[in-house]
Amino acid sequence: MTAPVHERDIYVTANGLRHHVIARGRPGGRAIMLIHGLTQQAHVFDGIAGILAESFHVYALDVRGRGESAWGAPEDYNLATYVADLEAIREALGLERVILIGTSMGGMITMQYAALHPERVERAVLNDIGPEVDPSGGTRIREMLTSAPTGFKDLKAVAKYYRTENAPMMRLKSDEEVAEYARWHVRHSDSGLYVWKMDRAVRQVPAEPVPPPLEPWEALKKMACPVLVVRGAESDVLSRDVCERMVEALADGRAIEVPDVGHAPSFTEPVAREALLEFIGEPGQG
Repeated sequence: MTAPVHERDIYVTANGLRHHVIARGRPGGRAIMLIHGLTQQAHVFDGIAGILAESFHVYALDVRGRGESAWGAPEDYNLATYVADLEAIREALGLERVILIGTSMGGMITMQYAALHPERVERAVLNDIGPEVDPSGGTRIREMLTSAPTGFKDLKAVAKYYRTENAPMMRLKSDEEVAEYARWHVRHSDSGLYVWKMDRAVRQVPAEPVPPPLEPWEALKKMACPVLVVRGAESDVLSRDVCERMVEALADGRAIEVPDVGHAPSFTEPVAREALLEFIGEPGQG
């Protein structure tokens, strides 16, 4: 029977902000950095992080403005800043090379970072995201950002929101899994309500978005490391056509599709988990 993996909360000051990172596994092993989606936080990777930590040193990040990381200026919630944060966090942790696994927005950060810092990235996984977002998914996400409640009376109400309103990845999860997912995304406020554990500015759709450091397709083509593209078969964000074009554009790319899953797979699905473990390989297989 495998011994439980020790979990540590680390706080590092990087790029002028205090960042929270959940570390698992033994220091000195091949390093994996897990980067979550737009309105998520580090605990969304709890299911897969413990498995990865049996062989790797795993770091799950709270992107600035989310989870336990400090809030920044509203104008700094953009890809350019997130990429600079990632490089500063990597340096603060003393990591030479890393495997990056990014879900949705985390995949956008991964694309840009790997293109700008190819010498730092051993392998990369882009989870249900590409250089183009399908219009239907883009519309759904914008509606989610602007229509989400600001507070909930209890944790059951938070879980109900995720189950019924705007979380395609929750469709096949058990009630216990949904409740566990929901509880990490809120905090109990002085008002007595449960509120989002993130800066409200994260949910504001900017009138003029800050352009990314590189044009997205250009960034993808500059990724020199092996890349695994993961697509949920029911995804409204990453279309099958864009996924196929990504593999063609990458220097060393491959793709898998996770059946019966929308945006985005959690890597606890057997198909996704097995493909991920095969892709990143055993320790020593750089």
